[in-house]
Parts: sequence; structure tokens; C-alpha cells
Amino acid sequence: MISDVLSETKDRMAKALEVAKEDFASIRTGRANPQMFQKIMVTYYGTPTPLAQLASLSSPEARTILVTPFDKSALRDIEQAVRDVPNLGANPTNDGAVIRVTLPELTEERRKEFVKIVKAKGEEAKVALRNIRRKSKDDLEALKSQVGEDDLTRAEKELEAITKTHVDAIDDALKRKEAELLEV
Repeated sequence: MISDVLSETKDRMAKALEVAKEDFASIRTGRANPQMFQKIMVTYYGTPTPLAQLASLSSPEARTILVTPFDKSALRDIEQAVRDVPNLGANPTNDGAVIRVTLPELTEERRKEFVKIVKAKGEEAKVALRNIRRKSKDDLEALKSQVGEDDLTRAEKELEAITKTHVDAIDDALKRKEAELLEV
């Protein structure tokens, strides 16, 4: 029973960590990265659809993303969705077959803004981990009548160790992304 709660906690925290890393990857640095476009939603025949499902994304140059739609009729919708992305500062150009998105050079001020955004996303991820820990702690407390006090104490210590491991992983990813952002 205790092991079930702890294994479920590990799984949920690992998923929260992956989401945090995806959020960090979606924030642009000085180089163009197709992952920045993964979360862009395009209205395709009235349905919000992820851009990655509508087009292939590549980075032929350091500051350029090439968007090649699978369906040419979606070209205008994709171009509009890319143009509407906040904090990107890109102006996509459409040549009738592909969309080229050239990203402007990042200023120092803009880099610092992105660092603030990354830190906020890191804090959101830590809050998610704390919420998972709280729920797991409640689940362990519910087992109090079925297991011994010693087992419960040991499980709570293990829960804290699991949480610390995942919080440290988020901190490491945050430091790497921050260094990447401030690198000129």
C-alpha cells in the first residue's frame, strides 16, 4: 500500500518534471529551436491543433525556423498563429509553399525578461511538485490505521527524499536554461 502511493508519487513527479522541461524548451534563446513552436495552437478547420501536427519544423540557420505545412491550405492559418505568439517577436514570411520565421537578435533587456519568465515557470513546477507531495502525504495519513507508525514515518521520509530529488532536477534545468539565455 505504501509502496503504491510512493510509486504513484514518483510517476506524477516525473511527469511534472517533463512538463517543466518542455516549458523551458519553449522559451527562445539566441538560437532558433523548433521546440519553441511545439505549443503553438493553430485554428485548423475550426479546431485548435498543435502546429507540430500540421507542419514539419526545421532550423536551417541559427535564427531561422522553416515551417513546411503538410496541407498547403493551412498556410495562412499557421502564419497567423505564429504571428500571434507573444514574446516571440518574429515576423513570418510566406512564399506559398513554406513559412520562414526569422527571429530577431535578443537584446540584453529581452534576455532578462526571458529569465524572469523561466524562473516563474520553474516556480510553477515546484508548486506542482509540492501539491503532489501534499496529496501523497494525505494518502499516507489515510493508511495510518492499516500500517504501523514506524512504516508511516519511513514512508514520509522517503516521500521527502523523492520530492527533494525532483525539486533539485527542476533547479538544475532552470540554471541551465538561465545560463543559455544569458549567453551572448
